[in-house]
Amino acid sequence: MSFTELLGNVGLFGAAVMCCLALLSVFSVGVIVDKLRRFREAWRQSQMFKVAFKKFLHGGEIQELINAARQHENSYVAQVVSAGILEYDGVRQAGSDPAGSLELVTSALRDSMSETLIQLKRGLGFLATIGSVAPFIGLFGTVVGIINAFRGIAATGSGGMAAVSGGIAEALVATALGIFVAIPAVVAFNHFTGRLENFHVEMNRASSQLVNCLFKVPDAMEREVKASAVKAKAPEAAYAAR
Repeated sequence: MSFTELLGNVGLFGAAVMCCLALLSVFSVGVIVDKLRRFREAWRQSQMFKVAFKKFLHGGEIQELINAARQHENSYVAQVVSAGILEYDGVRQAGSDPAGSLELVTSALRDSMSETLIQLKRGLGFLATIGSVAPFIGLFGTVVGIINAFRGIAATGSGGMAAVSGGIAEALVATALGIFVAIPAVVAFNHFTGRLENFHVEMNRASSQLVNCLFKVPDAMEREVKASAVKAKAPEAAYAAR
């Protein structure tokens, strides 16, 4: 049976099932291509931003880091870091003590990370839905094809292959099409989920490094100053005791 003959034997419900699966396949491929492009661009810009971020961690200027974040606005690391550094810089420019803005900076980093993950996850729910629903839609087409096969038997009064071949072919094509649509969607969903976990780890690491650089390093320097002062006063205290 040729493809043209197969389409001629497809009933109304079978054609509707195949059209639905074809549309889902087109949408799935579109989402996959779009996410691949976005994830690749986000990873590329994040690698470029990390150079400026490492420079800031080793004594760079805040304004240089802010400018680098603006240049790499599609970077997931830059989006998170810029939220924290802008909050810190705003407190500093307002004349308040930047050391007291730890809670504000931490909250800004956490909120920005959540928003960035939401943006990166956009469209993955659609892939998960296609991967789980497409086989059942194909199964529905299979049931419709078997029903058409039995209708052929009833119409001819015999069970020969000529009477049931059209319905069985329709059923098998619907099943194969449902699996064909589901497999790429499931594979892509698992791949993007793994990439998102890696992105999340990198954002957490960058947030921790930023907080350590802005707040814990000054505290360590302050402790060193106090320790030096105590050492300087120790000879004076010993001389006074004499």
